[in-house]
Amino acid sequence: MPWGCAFWHPYALVATWGGVGLLRPAPGTWGSLAALALAVPLVWIGGPWLLAVALVGVTAVGIQAADWIGRSGEHDSPTIVVDEVAGQWLTLLPVCLDLSYYLPAFILFRIADIAKPWPASWIDRHLQSGLGVMLDDIAAALYAGAAALALKLLIG
Repeated sequence: MPWGCAFWHPYALVATWGGVGLLRPAPGTWGSLAALALAVPLVWIGGPWLLAVALVGVTAVGIQAADWIGRSGEHDSPTIVVDEVAGQWLTLLPVCLDLSYYLPAFILFRIADIAKPWPASWIDRHLQSGLGVMLDDIAAALYAGAAALALKLLIG
């Protein structure tokens, strides 16, 4: 981690989600779990609208933070988990009012994030920037969110 001496830099804190990205093993899974933990009070306070606003804000700042880390030579470093936060929140958005769908949404997002269905796989390979880091998880989250909503509609 060449930027390790700059851990307290605001972009490092955002990119690692306050250090969650430094947890091992599977920092992306830890990032998704941290996103779930914060989604609960966000939805409780402001419903889906606050979660959506937080998602937009995290995505915008996450692009800049991932770009900052990428300039150190670590494009899409495993320590960057702000993309998992944005992806997990997007996956939760259609089912966020029902806590019983948080675990399935978590699992669906982790599967989609790891499998990287198209266009996430294309974005991951071709956009070597903070935008690419964030967008591949957003693309995967679209599939996971659709699957979470379909599950909710099937189960009722």
